[in-house]
Amino acid sequence: MSRPLPRPRPSQARILDYRQGRMGVAAVPGSGKTWTLSLLAAQLVQQTPLARGQQILVVTLVNAARGKFEQQVREFLGEQSLGTLYRVRTLHGLAKDIVSERPGLVGLSDEFEILDEKETGDILSDAVHTWFRAHPDFGLEEYFPPHAGQRSEQILQAWRGREVPLIARNFIQRAKDYRLSPERLRSALADYPRLLPLAQMGVAVFEDYERALRYRGAVDFQDLIRLALEALEADEDYRARLQARWPVILEDEAQDSSQLQEAILRQLIGATGNWVRVGDPNQAIYETFTTASPEFLRRFLLESGVEARELPESGRSAPSIIRLANRLIAWATQHPREEVRQRRPLAGPTIRPLTEGNPADQPGNIEIHLDRKMTAAEERDYVAGRIAEWLPGHLDRTLAVLVPTNKAGAEMARILRAYRLPVVEMLKTTTSTRQVAGALCRIFDLLAHPTKTAALADGLIVWQREERESKVVIEAANQLRNCRHVEAYLAPRGWDWLQERRAEPSLAGAPGELWERLEAFRERVRIWQQASLLPVDQLILPVAADLFGEPAEIATAYAIALHLQRIPLDQPRDTLHQCYHELREIATNSRKFVGLAEDGDQFDPSQYPGQVVLMTHHGAKGLEWDRVYLTSVNNYDFPSGDPHDVYQGEVYYLRDRLNPQAEALAQLKALETGAPYQLGEAGQAARIDYAAERLRLLYVGVTRARRELIITWNTGRMGNLQPARSLYALTAALANQVESPGEAAGERAVPATPIDAEEGA
Repeated sequence: MSRPLPRPRPSQARILDYRQGRMGVAAVPGSGKTWTLSLLAAQLVQQTPLARGQQILVVTLVNAARGKFEQQVREFLGEQSLGTLYRVRTLHGLAKDIVSERPGLVGLSDEFEILDEKETGDILSDAVHTWFRAHPDFGLEEYFPPHAGQRSEQILQAWRGREVPLIARNFIQRAKDYRLSPERLRSALADYPRLLPLAQMGVAVFEDYERALRYRGAVDFQDLIRLALEALEADEDYRARLQARWPVILEDEAQDSSQLQEAILRQLIGATGNWVRVGDPNQAIYETFTTASPEFLRRFLLESGVEARELPESGRSAPSIIRLANRLIAWATQHPREEVRQRRPLAGPTIRPLTEGNPADQPGNIEIHLDRKMTAAEERDYVAGRIAEWLPGHLDRTLAVLVPTNKAGAEMARILRAYRLPVVEMLKTTTSTRQVAGALCRIFDLLAHPTKTAALADGLIVWQREERESKVVIEAANQLRNCRHVEAYLAPRGWDWLQERRAEPSLAGAPGELWERLEAFRERVRIWQQASLLPVDQLILPVAADLFGEPAEIATAYAIALHLQRIPLDQPRDTLHQCYHELREIATNSRKFVGLAEDGDQFDPSQYPGQVVLMTHHGAKGLEWDRVYLTSVNNYDFPSGDPHDVYQGEVYYLRDRLNPQAEALAQLKALETGAPYQLGEAGQAARIDYAAERLRLLYVGVTRARRELIITWNTGRMGNLQPARSLYALTAALANQVESPGEAAGERAVPATPIDAEEGA
């Protein structure tokens, strides 16, 4: 080692004593599990007698964590050239390695292709549209209420454009998790004693989807996991070689492991291999409509021959915040709904603060605004106002606003910027990206719908966006909105609408600049229309040059052009329509788009003091800030399984507020097992599972805060939401915090060590 290592805490030292066998570690937030696992990997690299070609394998969930592991292991090893003795991979990356080395084992060619989410989404969309062309009334009789004849076109578009594609996507993913082929499901459908409409649709779309993949010689990300397991099962010699290559496997975030992922690692470990699994079941927040479950880690900790350890100490948060998190665990174990309680949403270990090293408590460092009833807009304004008051005096502190969805994040970003606050957006897209995509979207709307007067007016405003508030631009847009003959404006043949309007007596006093703007815009649209026959990337660049002046905007437009270039359509008009919809998805924050460096995966909150980091509740996992605003803690975003709660996934316009995603997966399960299926039961079970997961998400949100925590709620779009039941429990716990730090909920303070300052945990 080129430098001495920090001295670990006692619980960390017990983990670092590991040399061989199987060990499971339950870690609390802020316990330094990544630091500990990285140091353990470095120690094993140095101390394990590895033969030529052998490596210590570290497996984690996402790319950002992979990068952090690689960096820390390198730092621990210092100047030693031991990089070939360890390997850090995501689970999907590991599966890709396994399949790529022996693709013939699973029927793939050596040149097989892995399609990304955009490409597989396009294939799925085509398959769903094919289904609806053959079955235009799908679902209307089975799942819509009796007055179905009064359905609006908007509802039908929502059903066909949003719900059914989600049903199909989840159905296919779950079928692959179950390792079920379309052929096997088709046979099961024929044998099942009753009609399963959602499964029928799912199987048909699955068949088309798989045909499209085979035609391309490609697989999707879900296939990689399934095929990796099949490859390991198919060839005992190949499996033995991989077991020898990776004699020790360290697994991070094990609480998010799925059934297939765990099966792959068990194949690689074999009967006598060395396996360390680290995770926090209380932070399992990715389980909805997947086979991932914290129960896999919990069962592993109880297996015979597994050495169970804990990392319960945390130096991250102030003692009062730790007590609040522990109170949430205690309340969950006594949850008023028995069904939720049986799911074990939260359990031990509780968090133990250090005797020294945690941020100190301050008066009022936790605020829970249970009695402050606000609409969503009022909540955003309240949070922004509080930040505007606090931030100038705390420019050395970090701060985050956590929101339930990316769409809510976009609205919050708008309000924060209206208060002139410095915002770092960690959403699907940033404000700057959305603005560029939105401007391009308006122009593509104009080109795709040349007779649409609203699109023409919006296009002019975008083109003149630097002066969009000026009277002349507003009047020019109004003139176009009243243009009933767009072709007479854009391509006059004997009748020029613009000349006719200019001669109108009522407009005799209009400034000449108005007509100059309209004339210039007409010429610009003609140029764009001529360019619309070009490939999409060649079309966007001249349009971007007309719309944007900042280098960052032009660079973002170029990145969007490369993204849209992959749309596989031959007809220009169809391309314009699809590009318009794709741009709209990016502009409305409905699709993740990584254009510039600020949208990257890896993020370090400590690099942004004095700025407002905006992120979803889910995205905040693994991060920490000095001050955290946890928003929208109502009975929609954080339900408790109560009958009056409102649940995501339940569709208001369907019969009995059915959850079509849950019903489709229940029908799939019925095909797999032959068990009876009853409409509505799956939706009730999904409510309980969702309530349990959202409790864990609330726990994650609370434990992101180091010094200060502010929790608010809103009444939602319809004004009928209430505070989450858990918010009442937290408010009561806050009022009753009379114990000294370390006494609540079984806590025991532990001594601080030099690692606490270095780790920042």
